[in-house]
Order: sequence, then structure tokens, then C-alpha cells
Amino acid sequence: MTAELGHFALILAMFIAMVQATLPLIGAQKNLPVWIELANPASYLQLALTTFAFGCLIHVYLISDFTVVNVVQNSHTAKPVLYKVAGAWGNHEGSLLLWVFILSLFGAAVALFGRNLPPAFKARVLSVQAMIAIGFYLFMLFTSNPFERVTPAPLNGTDLNPLLQDPGLAFHPPMLYLGYVGFSIAFSFAIAALIEGRVDAAWARWVRPWTLAAWVFLSGGIALGSWWAYYELGWGGWWFWDPVENASFMPWLAGTALLHSAVVVEKRDTLKGWTVLLAIVAFSMSLLGTFIVRSGVLTSVHAFATDPARGVFILLLLATVIGGSLALFAWRGPQLKSSGVFQPISREGALLFNNLVMTTGLAAVLLGTLYPLFIDVVGGAKISVGAPFFNAVFLPLMMPMIVAMAAGPFLNWKRGDLMPALGRLRFAFILALVAGAAAWSVETGGSFMGVIGIALAVWLAAGVLAEITERVRLFKAPPAQSLRRLRRIPRATWGMSLAHFGMALVIAGMAGAGGWKEESIQSMKPGEIVHVGGYDYRFDGARKAEGPNYDLVLGTFSVFKDGDLFVVLNPEKRFYPVTQMPTTEAAIHTTLMGDLYAVIGDEEGTDGKYVTRIYYNPLVVWMWIGTLVMMFGGGLSISDRRHRVGVPHRRQPLAPAATVPSS
Repeated sequence: MTAELGHFALILAMFIAMVQATLPLIGAQKNLPVWIELANPASYLQLALTTFAFGCLIHVYLISDFTVVNVVQNSHTAKPVLYKVAGAWGNHEGSLLLWVFILSLFGAAVALFGRNLPPAFKARVLSVQAMIAIGFYLFMLFTSNPFERVTPAPLNGTDLNPLLQDPGLAFHPPMLYLGYVGFSIAFSFAIAALIEGRVDAAWARWVRPWTLAAWVFLSGGIALGSWWAYYELGWGGWWFWDPVENASFMPWLAGTALLHSAVVVEKRDTLKGWTVLLAIVAFSMSLLGTFIVRSGVLTSVHAFATDPARGVFILLLLATVIGGSLALFAWRGPQLKSSGVFQPISREGALLFNNLVMTTGLAAVLLGTLYPLFIDVVGGAKISVGAPFFNAVFLPLMMPMIVAMAAGPFLNWKRGDLMPALGRLRFAFILALVAGAAAWSVETGGSFMGVIGIALAVWLAAGVLAEITERVRLFKAPPAQSLRRLRRIPRATWGMSLAHFGMALVIAGMAGAGGWKEESIQSMKPGEIVHVGGYDYRFDGARKAEGPNYDLVLGTFSVFKDGDLFVVLNPEKRFYPVTQMPTTEAAIHTTLMGDLYAVIGDEEGTDGKYVTRIYYNPLVVWMWIGTLVMMFGGGLSISDRRHRVGVPHRRQPLAPAATVPSS
């Protein structure tokens, strides 16, 4: 009965979405207050129904209801409770229900927190949100029903993919979807602005907190996925330029560009059309990511669906949303006139340069991801585009942008002077040169790109500190005055500085792990020693054991530094009997200077010899620390009252003065 109730709730939610998509929009066009006001309760009701449906799906997983196809295909009675819950969204059908649940959650949040939005504009935003939801409701109900029954019911399920039975992957999809779907709000604001024919500073302030929230969640989701790949797949790396990794990275690039572009709209009343276009592109990339993961056109360890009918449906949905929004932009976009003008060397110019680099990088990643598909469609040979292409094309594009990130805040709006700005960064430049030289002297045998990465990271971090120093006039004003200035720095400014500083930490981690990674792959028997990254790894053997729903081989490595025991590592090789699949659990000891990383593979012979992989990844932990700092910076910016939803009001034209009747 629970499954039927969940199914009925989805059907009812779709009809509520249809009402929300039409009547408030008509009311906004014809100035019908009663119809406009329908948007709010419809949003709340839609959230209540999707929450109920999602709760029903989790319930049938918790009780192992094997009359439901979804539970049969993705659960098992021996599976731990955490992964029973995570199994609800660790599959195609459940992930779509999670998508519409989060979509309705964001819609209800706009209805609740957007009290100061103009009623007609708010109605248009919520109507566009509902239109998006209708497409996903139809997709679920006609091709991907999460509550479909099976008869006769099997005695047990086939279990969830063992690679997904991990805490990192349990929380990765919700975090990622909060980012994906969060960009739908920016998209809805953009479409509503195009319908209304108006974009101004108030619009930019309204759209920024939602974009920031989506950006924060998407950053966390990407980091969680990268962290999972790092310790779960046992290959010692954290990013493979996999199509599904790219699918999450592309909306992040577009969203980052959108954040910076919205600043220019708010401060200088320019780049209006470009900002609206970026909002459309950011959500379009989110939908494209959905198509890549769920259509089966590109294979990946993360991909779910391979049903052609589903792929065609998603492609039609993609064409409708993206094609329709771009057509509307082509029609209404030219009406968004900008009044602000600026010189290339200015704060606006630096932000525009940031946008151009981000979108060029996005285009490069998009091309590399979809090119194999295009070749396959036209009948060419099957090919793959891997890390060498992306590293050779994408990374050089980012270097000038990182240089500009440090210099941009020192430029004035409208017209700036480059040389004084660079003069204020002379100490940052010196520190970057020293850091690069130090990295080169310590790691002479590594990649020169690592040296450049360290230098750029120090340049950006020092630039952030220099900008704060300039704001408080440190050493140029009395200490008490500098302290007062420090206290008056807005939260949004602190958030920007922390986000840029976090990016510097991420770059340092990438440079270290990418430039000076050491690895050793060999067969080892108990007592043998391998030297990697300045440490001696002694293999002490392996033993067999049992987990909650898997068998495992537990290896033991004693790691020595300068003859002294430093740490003991216990990697695992697991085997899940239900799915007949093995997985790898790397043993990782993290230090600020680098990770000691050990993996145990298959047994060779009968003398206790095993295939082992040993890695040393310098500075890799700074990627995760930097991401957390970036996310905290984004959250701090959202907490700034000036950037919270509904704070600004659009200026209304003054009423004409009453005419004094002549006597």
C-alpha cells in the first residue's frame, strides 16, 4: 500500500505543478491578484506531496519490500541500514524522485523567503519552476516509475552496486543535486526577467543568493565525488576527466561565471544579457549532466540507465528546455539594455575576463566530453577523449584567470590603472617566485606544471591577504582605525576573500598531487619492503575476515620513516557475494605534506604473496581543505543581509504630484 500511496502522491504533485505553471503566469500577465497568489500555496503543496512520495520510497527500502521492482534491483536484507536508505536514490528511478523533491524544495523556499519579491515576478519564477517539474514528473511516471510492482515477488533483492555502498557516495548524490537543481532558480529568475523584459540591480541581488547556494552545494558534491573516487577506486587519483565528472564540472564553471557576472549587473548596470544567458547555460549544463548519466549514451562507473526510451525522453526534455529558453533569449534579450560603460582595464573588465575564460574552459570540456558521441553518431570509429586532452587544453586556460583573480580587486570600477594595482601586489609576486623556486629545488624530478601551480597558488593567496590589508590600511593608519575597518568589512567581502583563498589551497593541492605523485606497483610477500616518497612500507601479510554483507582480505603495512615506525596501514579488498563484485578500500594516512596510500590486490601463489600498490600524494589534503574554505566563504556571503533573498526593493516611479485646481 505504501508504494501505491507514493505513486498517487506523484500523480497529484504533477497536477498541482500544472496548475502552478499556468494560472499564476496568466495572472501575472493579466494582473489578476487571486491567480498570482496561487503560486505560493501550490509550491507548498507540491513540496508536501513530493516529500511524502520520497518518504514512501525510503520506507519500502527500510522494510525490504521486494514487491517493488526498485527495491529488488537495488537492495538486499543483509545490506546495512545506511545503504538501504541511500539505495533509495542510488539508482535511476530514485534519483529522479530525489531531483523533483529538491526542485519542489527550492520552489517552496522561493515562495517562503521571497516575500519582498514583486508578486507578479515571483509568480512567473514559480511558474517556470513548475514547468521544469512537469517534465520530470512525466519522465518518472511514464518511463521510470520508482513504485512499480513485480509479481511474483522474489525472496530477496539483487543488492546495490557495491561501489555505491560507501558513506561518501551515500551523501554525494543529494549534495550534487542540491547544486544541479539549485541552478534551476537562477534559470527561472532569468526566464521570468525575459518575460517581464527587465533586468536591474534588484534582480541581480535576488538571483545571487540562490546561485551562491547552488554553487556551494555543487562544490561540495564534486568534492565528495572526487574524495570517494580517491579512496574507493584504489587508483591513487582524484580526478579522471570521466564524462560524469565533467557533467558536474560544467555547470560549476557556468555558475562561477554567473556569480561574477551578476556582481557587474548589480554594481554597474551592465552585462545584463550576458548574465541572463549564463543563468540559462548553467541550468542547461545541469540538464545535460542528467542526460549523460541517465541516457546510457556515455559509459561511466556513475551511470545508471541504459534504456533507449529513457534517453530519447531526456533528449526531448533537454531540447525543449534549452531550445525554448534560448529562443526566448534571442527574442527578448536585445531589450535588456545596459547603461553602464567601462574600460577594458577596470573591475568590470577583470570580471568579464573571468567570464570569458570560464566559458571558454566550459566549451573545451563540453567538446571533449561529447566529441566521442558525435563521432559515433556519424558512423566513425569509437574513440575516447581522456586526461591528456583536458590537461593540455583546460589547464593553460586557467592560468591567466588565476593571475587576474588576484589583481582584479585592486582595480577601480569603470576605469582602472593596471600598474598601481600590480604595484600593490609586488610582495605577492615575490612570494610566488620564492615558492616556485623552493618547489623546484625540493622536487627537481617532478612536473614543471607542479611548480607553476604552487607559484600561482601562493600568488592568489598572497593577493587575497594583500587586498584585505589594503582595505584596513594596515601599517598606513593607526592600529585602532585598522581594527575598526576590519570589523566593518561586510560578510559578502569576507566570503569572496575566503572563496578565493580556498581556491588557492585547492590549486596547491592539485599542483602537489598532480606534479609529484609517486607510485609503486609490485607483488609482495610478508616481510618485503618498498621505498616510496621517503617512507619504507613493509608488507606484514594479509588475513581473511567477514563484513556485514561482504567477505574481505585485510592487508597490513608497517610504514617506517628514518627507521622509526610511523604508521600502520590496513587496506581491504572486499567481495560482495550477492552481486559477485569485488571492491577496493585503500588505506590512507593523511598529513599536511602528503598522503601515504596503500592498496592490496589479488593473491598470487600460495606463499602469502599479494599484488600491492603504494602511492605518495603530496599536498592532496589541501584540495579538500580548500573546498571546505570555499564553501564556508559562499555560506558567509549568503548570510550577508544585502545578499539575502527579498532584501532589495525595485524603485517604483514617483506618483505625479496632484494638480492644484485654479480658482
